[in-house]
Amino acid sequence: MAQYLGAALTLIHIIVLALIQGITEFLPVSSSGHLILVSKLTPWPDQTLVVDIALHVGTLAAVMVYFHRECRLMVLGVFNLLLLRGGPEAKLAIHVVVAALPIIPAALYLKDYVAGDFRQGVALIAWTTLGFGILLYAADRLGLRIRRVEHMTIGSALIIGVAQILALVPGTSRSGITMTAARFLGFERVEAARFSLMLSMPVIIGAGTLAGIDLYRMGNAEMNTVTVLAIVFSFVSALIAIAVMMRWLGRASFTPFVIYRIGLGAGLLYWVYG
Repeated sequence: MAQYLGAALTLIHIIVLALIQGITEFLPVSSSGHLILVSKLTPWPDQTLVVDIALHVGTLAAVMVYFHRECRLMVLGVFNLLLLRGGPEAKLAIHVVVAALPIIPAALYLKDYVAGDFRQGVALIAWTTLGFGILLYAADRLGLRIRRVEHMTIGSALIIGVAQILALVPGTSRSGITMTAARFLGFERVEAARFSLMLSMPVIIGAGTLAGIDLYRMGNAEMNTVTVLAIVFSFVSALIAIAVMMRWLGRASFTPFVIYRIGLGAGLLYWVYG
């Protein structure tokens, strides 16, 4: 009976994590921060960075399904570049690659902090959730709405990519900080979200590859089963969340996400210091 209950609790834990990951990964509210808070605010143990990345694989599948047209264009763009051809597809591929590059050396340099110290502090998550939420509001109010992804330049892509480095700190939100940078650069709300989600693909693929290598070395069948469950549940929830967010941004602002971040950040600060 105890073994059965343990398995049931493990399944419930994974479902909760997958739903949180799927819903928060592409919304500008920080999935990593929410996942860490699960272990801080519940009796459940920390799910480790490997499980975090496994959850990201499910969300990767979701964004690739939703943006299947953009995926096809990027693949075509890579082939065009290999054949020394230009065109809008090659331009899109270049911009995504340029934006994805800055986080690689930063992630390697800060790897120990990301896996260790950054995952320990609720206060850190509280401050980043609050601070970057306010920054998103400022960008959304001050930024123009005149540029589309087709108007992207290498300079703009690089700025968004450098901003993405801040997402290594839990609570910042990868999607949130890249959308914030894009809005400051004058991109429309939907276009800022669109490029942010396209940029998530190479980032998650890289992180997921590292996680897959770790799982293979562990040779743990139970962990592999957990990974599959996490992928399935996070895929479904992420696909729904992406569709809802893109529809919302097509007619409204980032304000509801900002309000949520400020409320969560303030609540966590009260819990930590109050």
